[in-house]
Amino acid sequence: MARPPTAAQRRVIDTADPVTGRLKGTEAQLEALVKRGLAFRHPRPPHDHFLTPTGHRVRETVPEEPEQAADPATGVFAAHVGGTQEAADTGPARAREVHSAWQGLLELRRMTNTDGATDRPCGWERAHLVQAAALALEAAGHPPEAGGSPGYRVRATPQPEAVAVHAPDGEALRACAITLEGAGWQVGEYTEPRTRARYVLASPRRV
Repeated sequence: MARPPTAAQRRVIDTADPVTGRLKGTEAQLEALVKRGLAFRHPRPPHDHFLTPTGHRVRETVPEEPEQAADPATGVFAAHVGGTQEAADTGPARAREVHSAWQGLLELRRMTNTDGATDRPCGWERAHLVQAAALALEAAGHPPEAGGSPGYRVRATPQPEAVAVHAPDGEALRACAITLEGAGWQVGEYTEPRTRARYVLASPRRV
């Protein structure tokens, strides 16, 4: 089994941008992460370093040794996926976080799609389908279902590269579909056989 990252390397990984995976650290630290397959150096200027899928998985795991953990991060961003008991934060600070995360995702598309396109999802989104679709919806101003208030719910599905989006009514569901289509997702509206509820199946568009 591969050696776990050192405490210093773990701090660099843990403080990576939560959406883009962009890393900050010394050249030696970043190069060491590249050699271990946890990061890559982008070929285009300014040649920033980003987490690889393996690096993302490392960040999502809890370190076995307490001393390897970085200081607890405050306000690590996660898009609202809907369906929570607690009310969703919709204040100005949250709006700024969502806007920043969406802009960061567009930049990640530009830097990681081979043609620099920002109108279709990138590899990070295909690896984080639920979060990516939820971010597109939240960034467009759709309210999530939370704390008893109606809104969208994004859920994983057995189908590869597809999420299901539920909404309280047909109008809200169509609005979610339009938003996702505009964000580069292929969408189709379907009916659940048992409940007869309508939902949208969305997949990241490749071309």
